[in-house]
Amino acid sequence: MDTRHWRSTIAAAQAGDRQALDELVAGWLPLVYNIVGRALNGHADVDDVVQETMLRAVDHLGSLRDPDSFRSWLVAIAMRQIRDRARRRTPARLDESVPHEAADFAELTVLRLQLEGERREVAEAVRWLDDEDRQLLSLWWLEVAGELSRRELAAAVGISRQHAAVRVQRMKERLETSRGIVRALDGACPDLRELTGRWNGRPDSVWRKRLARHIRGCGYCGDAREPVVPAERLLVGIALVPIPVGFTLSLAFGGKTAVAATAAGTSVGWSAKVLTALAKPAVAMTAGATIVAGGAYVVTQTPDAPPPRAAVTPTARATPGPPTPSASPSPSPSPSATRRQQQPDLYGTVVDAVDRAPDPNAEPAALPHRPESGITSTGGRQAVMQHRGDSVTLSGQGYVLVRWQISPHSRPGGLVMPSWTGLKGKLFHVASGGGRRMDDPLAGGSDGYATGMGGPDIGYTVLPEGTQQMWQNEYFYVDGSVTLTVNERGADYGLTVFPSSWEAAEKDVLTGPEQGVIRYGLVRDTGKDTAPVPQYVTRETPADPATVPQESRV
Repeated sequence: MDTRHWRSTIAAAQAGDRQALDELVAGWLPLVYNIVGRALNGHADVDDVVQETMLRAVDHLGSLRDPDSFRSWLVAIAMRQIRDRARRRTPARLDESVPHEAADFAELTVLRLQLEGERREVAEAVRWLDDEDRQLLSLWWLEVAGELSRRELAAAVGISRQHAAVRVQRMKERLETSRGIVRALDGACPDLRELTGRWNGRPDSVWRKRLARHIRGCGYCGDAREPVVPAERLLVGIALVPIPVGFTLSLAFGGKTAVAATAAGTSVGWSAKVLTALAKPAVAMTAGATIVAGGAYVVTQTPDAPPPRAAVTPTARATPGPPTPSASPSPSPSPSATRRQQQPDLYGTVVDAVDRAPDPNAEPAALPHRPESGITSTGGRQAVMQHRGDSVTLSGQGYVLVRWQISPHSRPGGLVMPSWTGLKGKLFHVASGGGRRMDDPLAGGSDGYATGMGGPDIGYTVLPEGTQQMWQNEYFYVDGSVTLTVNERGADYGLTVFPSSWEAAEKDVLTGPEQGVIRYGLVRDTGKDTAPVPQYVTRETPADPATVPQESRV
């Protein structure tokens, strides 16, 4: 965004033209939103910091002597507000691991810009950076994308260009380390799965060091260290993340007011909707945005516009798999499934049931490749659910990984199974992986575990009668939408839910004893509607999800 094109608008706004002021705020709001959002990684304070930045910019606009320096001046204000926010907060308040309602900016970047492959990897790696590195990256990202110059970056940080070059190089090294972590976590290394068994799923500096140390010494994770495209080449020309639906900006000070919406020219089709009317509002129109001076409004979707890729709720989208081939020959039905004696070709006629573990060395059947258009999750890329009532809603068409963590050392006893509710469309249980069933014996009996279900010293987790034994990784296919809820009331357990892909599921089930795990995975999918549906699933939405019966009827 070149300031020279805005020279006349800036001069008019300085002279008191309220329409020009509104146009100025509307035009530069996306840049500020991207800097603050990425620096704070979507923290709940993002909206406040953006508003404080724009308020100060408009309030002090008259002191700007050179309109051509408006961009660097505005960016410097944004960075000061980010640093001021850090100083105002206590360390506890700055803890990014504390749950909050704001959307993860890495997820917003991936979804709204529809990033894939290594570009997606760079966006997700930002989560692993410390606050100081994220602040610098928020500027460097825009520099390589062509939105800022190195001189403006250095001025915003308050250092020389030479010092900025050193700081950027160190930050890039840590970003590359973080990219390696993202790739390794997407893999199937059994040692890494064991290492992350007690991880809560929230990136931090301690786990970054642990995982980086593992990757450096792990032959299996060697793929994560293969040459990749440098981040700066991936980010060249990348667009700004659009302002989200529901974002509110209201600026009022003295005799001036300005309320701005999304920048002109966005492809999402958003517009502004007045929430607070004034007695004599001044209204300006700019390329698809309605700007109401002195009022307050939020960015909303117009009725005729196509739905946005992502809602305000934190979401995640699975990377689409390879082009869908014609259906492979259907493998024999899973030994886990029991067939009801009615309409065998209809969906829901086969339901999971108690099964016997296959031979550890028995290679699985081919996993049919169902269509993938992507899965969105209200829990983001990793929904960590560890308490009663925790839930995640999955929608779209694609594969989902549910990873189990059984914790009898915390509380053994009877396990109340999680349940799937509000099913619209179809849900299949397509494969089991992770290198082991949870009742497989564990070598060494570490921490008192004889099997994944417990041991004589710490007690055992017991499944309800008739419930199928879970594996560490369970794969499901969603074509529609459904909500998964943890119903923890007896034994302690947790679930981590990831939007996944056919490719990842196939790689997991094909990992066997030769790779150091206990057993190959198990393919349950037949590629047809006769594939098994999970137990504890319903199309209803009961007040207590724990009341869903074991024998699913969908």
